[in-house]
Amino acid sequence: MMTRVPTALTIAGSDSGGGAGIQADLKTFSALGVFGTSALTAITAQNTRAVTAVFELPAAIVAAQIDAVVVDIGADAVKTGMIASSELIRVVAAKLREHGLRTLVVDPVMVAKSGDRLLREEAVEALRRELIPLATVVTPNLPEAEVLVGRPVETLDDMRAAAADIVGLGARSVVVKGGHLASDPIDLFYDGEHAFELPARRIETTSTHGTGCTFASAIAALLARGENLEAAVRGAKDYVTTAIERAYPVGHGHGPVHHFYRWWPASM
Repeated sequence: MMTRVPTALTIAGSDSGGGAGIQADLKTFSALGVFGTSALTAITAQNTRAVTAVFELPAAIVAAQIDAVVVDIGADAVKTGMIASSELIRVVAAKLREHGLRTLVVDPVMVAKSGDRLLREEAVEALRRELIPLATVVTPNLPEAEVLVGRPVETLDDMRAAAADIVGLGARSVVVKGGHLASDPIDLFYDGEHAFELPARRIETTSTHGTGCTFASAIAALLARGENLEAAVRGAKDYVTTAIERAYPVGHGHGPVHHFYRWWPASM
């Protein structure tokens, strides 16, 4: 008899370039042995260099996608990415509560790797009040953490203080990602009681498009598979680090990571 395959749902925007957004999430789910489903919040025209257009989907369509997936396939874990408006954030949060979806990874996507803004200013407070309190783990980078806590986050001590504030918003835990640190990149996990650091060496590469999406969706995939939170965070860190190391050139800007490095090499 076949064992049931774990499932994960991504609620995020589409990246036409295939490196970030739901495309990165679904690749990550598949690479980690999880059946992936999706609810699109926006369609973006983007590549490795820029986001050239964004079309937000109506809230009713986003809600209908979530309903359609959950009532039939289910979701052992959910990952949220680009949810650009306060209206969409409120609808997504309401659906998560309605369906009792309690294993939630919130990637507070605000700016694309190209520098293009993906979250409206008016939506930040809705993110703080509606979505973050539902999160099993929130995964902001330093600029995103700065927006969430309203002050600069530039050092490891700043990261510790920001992590405490984000957990104070109601999240069960947070990983503040230190890729923007001037020193070696160190991520910091905190759950209100327990903290640990995830050190890494800086990899000199332009293949960093979608790293945040990939990290968050890897956590969701591992949680869907039944890993505990610390194991999921550590496993996701290892996965995304290797995916960056094994990346191959795509495009002329910030290319994607290699999600399927375990299955085929970058050079055939």
